[in-house]
Amino acid sequence: MTDAPTHAADTGTDEADDAADRKVVEQEQAEIKDFVKSLSADDIKSGNWFTKLAAHAMNTYTEKVDWQYFQDRYAGVPADAIVDQRIKIAARYAALEGGLSAGAYTATVAATIGSLGGASPATVPAAVATVMVDIAFITQLQLRLAYDISVLYRVPLDVHDPEDLWKLIRVALTIKSGEAANKTVVKAVPALVRPLVKRFYSKSVLAAGKALPVVGKHLLQRNVIKIGIPLVGVPLAVLLNRYTTLLAGRHARAVFRNEARVIELAEGMSGRSRHPQLMLWVTWLVIRANPGIADDEALLMRHLVRLVRERHEVVDEQLAHVVDIDPAEVWKRVDAEPGDLGDVLDAAERVATVDGDVSSREEAVLAELRERCRRG
Repeated sequence: MTDAPTHAADTGTDEADDAADRKVVEQEQAEIKDFVKSLSADDIKSGNWFTKLAAHAMNTYTEKVDWQYFQDRYAGVPADAIVDQRIKIAARYAALEGGLSAGAYTATVAATIGSLGGASPATVPAAVATVMVDIAFITQLQLRLAYDISVLYRVPLDVHDPEDLWKLIRVALTIKSGEAANKTVVKAVPALVRPLVKRFYSKSVLAAGKALPVVGKHLLQRNVIKIGIPLVGVPLAVLLNRYTTLLAGRHARAVFRNEARVIELAEGMSGRSRHPQLMLWVTWLVIRANPGIADDEALLMRHLVRLVRERHEVVDEQLAHVVDIDPAEVWKRVDAEPGDLGDVLDAAERVATVDGDVSSREEAVLAELRERCRRG
């Protein structure tokens, strides 16, 4: 399946698969080359190439790859096991592509680049095309890998929604610019060439980034460095492509698995609740017990409101307009509700632990709620 390179070799990574894997990567790389040929110099300079790549990488792909896609291939297999395999496969393809691209660097670019003091690779058309193919391939691979992981953990993402697309991009492209990228690269390369890498970063060659600002410093650095250090281009390209893809996959796994955990918690709370509207008020009171709102707390509230609306047809406009929640208002609602409120108390206790240990302020709210929930 040429439009989904992370899907083509799920059966393993034995030597028998090498030729098939390489064929898949070469086919995908050829398609990426066609994409890069379609870009104008202005696309590259302005940053429009990334907008086009995101559409190229995700539009058709997301129509084919959904939960059922993976169910058909991995029926009964837990998501964690599938995700681990997807990450390994993507890293393998990234490494193979790194070797192919580095070979092209050696053939078409090395003579022009010469020493580190030579012309910037961004001023050489052949080098620009070669670098862009590598960047586009790895970027597409990592975007699709992160999307796969979101699907496997049942975290809804709509790539046509700007907020969801930006979330996917942030999760997938985890290598940061500046010092963070520097440290990442140094950790990734073999010990023998680390001093050389550090010297490379200490020079002014990263001014080349000014000619290709669109790619982001983290993407440009890991590509410029692969063609800027003589003699170690191929092994370094293989290693960096593999390492950054593993890093992207593991980051996506951590983010989307955690979000899946929060969604699962919200689903359980909504499903068990006999007092959905009161549960929302109590949940928000527990969350606001502390000065700030943790990301997991905000995520829980968002999904809980959605599930209560979908399952219980409850939409509380009053709560939606609350700026500073008044505990007295919540306690009034609790006291007015007859019968057993064990479900509300259980929900509150779960909310308090969603972002880690229960704080003293959260515990105070829970203590008050336990007292008020006692009936007879």
